[in-house]
Amino acid sequence: MQVILAKPRGFCAGVVRAIEIVERAIDLYGAPVYVRHEIVHNRHVVNKLRQKGAIFVEELAEVPDGARTVFSAHGVSRDVENEAAARGLPVLDATCPLVTKVHIQGRRYATQGRAIVLIGHEGHAEVEGTIGQVDAPVYLVSTEADVAALDLPEDAPLAYITQTTLSVDDTRGIIAALGERFSDIVGPNVSDICYATQNRQTAVRDLCRVVDMLLVVGAEYSSNSSRLREIGVDAGLPSYLVADGDAVDPAWLKGIETIGLTAGASAPDELVDSVIAALRKLGPVTVSQLDGIEETLEFSLPSELRNVIPPAAQASVQIPAE
Repeated sequence: MQVILAKPRGFCAGVVRAIEIVERAIDLYGAPVYVRHEIVHNRHVVNKLRQKGAIFVEELAEVPDGARTVFSAHGVSRDVENEAAARGLPVLDATCPLVTKVHIQGRRYATQGRAIVLIGHEGHAEVEGTIGQVDAPVYLVSTEADVAALDLPEDAPLAYITQTTLSVDDTRGIIAALGERFSDIVGPNVSDICYATQNRQTAVRDLCRVVDMLLVVGAEYSSNSSRLREIGVDAGLPSYLVADGDAVDPAWLKGIETIGLTAGASAPDELVDSVIAALRKLGPVTVSQLDGIEETLEFSLPSELRNVIPPAAQASVQIPAE
C-alpha cells in the first residue's frame, strides 16, 4: 500500500497555544489546574493533560474557590466570564485568537443595530460561546434550508458571522442564500473562516484526486475533522474518521492501493503515526507527503506564562560550570 500524507494536517496554532497554556499553568502554579470544557476536541490530548494535573469541568460551579482556571480554545460566553470574575477565579483564557476575532465582529455589527446570523452547528462549544458574546439577537443557521426558514423581514438589517471550523463550501452556499433573501445584510468574506480550516480542507481536496481512500484522524465530535471526512465523501471516495490506529478496519482496505491520510486541527502527529503503524501490520507500506502550504503562524501566550520553561526544555538547558 501507498500512504500519502496531506500537508498541512494536525495541530494548528490555536490548538498548540491552548495546550501550552494548560501545560505551562501546571508547571507554574502546580496541579490541579481546572479547565472549563475540553481544551480541544481530542480525547488523547485531554487524557494526557489530565495525567499531568488538569481537571476538566463543564461548569464553573465545579471549580473550587481560588483554583486556577483555563477557558478552552472554543471560547466562552460573557456570562461565564462574569461568573468567574464575580468569584474571583484566577483565569487564563485559551480562546483561539481567530474565535475571538469572530466575537469582535459580532459585537461590532451589533453596535450598528443589526441582528446577527451565526452560521454554525447547534450545541458546539464555539457556537454557544459566540452567541453569549454578542449583545444582540443571534439567529443560528446550519443549512440553506435554515436561511429560508428565518422569520425575519427581507429588509431587516442583518449581519452574519461564522463558526471557524465549518466547511468553506457549505458556508459559501449559506452566505449566498442569505444575500439572495435579505436586502440589507453584511458580513466578513468566507476567507475569514479559520486559516487552518481552509488549509486542511484545500489539502484534502488535492489529496482526494490521487488516492483510492481517505482516512481522517480526529474525534467524532470534532467539527473540523468531520468536515474533512465529508470532503472525501463528496469526492466519491470511501472516507473514514478514526481516533487512532486501533480504529482502522482491515476490511476497508480490500482493493485499495493508495490511501490518503490527514488529521484534524486537534489531532497530534503521534495519532497519525499510530494509523501508519496499524497499516504496516497489514502489509508493506510506503509513505510520502503531498506538497502543500507550510504553516508558520504562531499565537502569543498570556504574558504571565511567556517566561515559563516547560520541564522538557529545562532538561536541555546547559548550565555553565563556575
